[in-house]
Amino acid sequence: MGNNAVNTLQVEVIYARPDEIWRTQVELPHGATALQAVQASGLLTRHPDFHQDSEPPLGIYGRICPSHQVVQAGDRVEVYRPLVFDPMESRRRRQRHRQRKKA
Repeated sequence: MGNNAVNTLQVEVIYARPDEIWRTQVELPHGATALQAVQASGLLTRHPDFHQDSEPPLGIYGRICPSHQVVQAGDRVEVYRPLVFDPMESRRRRQRHRQRKKA
């Protein structure tokens, strides 16, 4: 009789929205990927933000990773939202705004 806990690992899946932080622990077999962790968490079906035909951008502890990245026990798989504004464009707009205020 084998111990099933030895053959599995636990990871946390987290998704931060402007109004809430959603997180859950999932148990996966060794060799599971970041995308499999997200799928096992049920996040994609609970949040309509995601299109079923595309994979969300993922990361592990703040570092972007491919969806096929193998996860380790204790990893925190993060699901990223698309950027609303281009950061460079936002900086340019702020700079133009500051210049207009000075004039």
